[in-house]
Amino acid sequence: MKYQAAIFDIDGTLLDSVDMHAEAWRIIFERHGKNIPFPEVRGQIGKGGDQLLPVFFSPEEIEAHGDEMEAERGKLFKKNFLPNVKPFPGVRPLFERMKRDGLKLALASSAKKSELAHYAELLEIDDLIEAGTSSDDAEKSKPHPDIFQAAVKKLGELPVGATLVIGDTPYDAEAAGKIGIKTVGFRCGGFPEDDLRKAGVVALYQDPGDLLRQYENSPFAEK
Repeated sequence: MKYQAAIFDIDGTLLDSVDMHAEAWRIIFERHGKNIPFPEVRGQIGKGGDQLLPVFFSPEEIEAHGDEMEAERGKLFKKNFLPNVKPFPGVRPLFERMKRDGLKLALASSAKKSELAHYAELLEIDDLIEAGTSSDDAEKSKPHPDIFQAAVKKLGELPVGATLVIGDTPYDAEAAGKIGIKTVGFRCGGFPEDDLRKAGVVALYQDPGDLLRQYENSPFAEK
């Protein structure tokens, strides 16, 4: 079956922002008494705060300070990091190529809704996407499938197996797999190739530009 839709993760997939998100969380954790090494925090990026915080904090700590930490992280990221976030090469040309193929395109991120709007504008793809979902559209973030389920719903009724997810983390592949959607992986987010393959990605590319260069041999070109 030829694919009819593509759902893109954003951070680490379309935008070079993973290190910045990790550093923002690390700073907030330090403010709240936990000095967690940067690599450990980075390995959890791709999850929303609801799934990331329990890795490092007890239920009691989250109950007392979880909302506060998430709010502080959001403010810090927007002020100190967001202005420096840049797209990976080839995002708009890739989206244009997919649109010419008749694909419906959606964004599905663990980011907050306000961040998602900024990202779509930064990526210059507002006119090419049918839908966008954020952590505000989901009860639980990745690796739970809620965000991708919301995107599928917004894209309308499509045959089972007609959609592909594109992401940079094992959490993307795990979440998509829970609702029967296959994932194409990007290495530009910095996650180990072995981890992506173990999570079930069906193809791997360096970044959006690499997928565009190899598009004719990619899953999207299959008849």
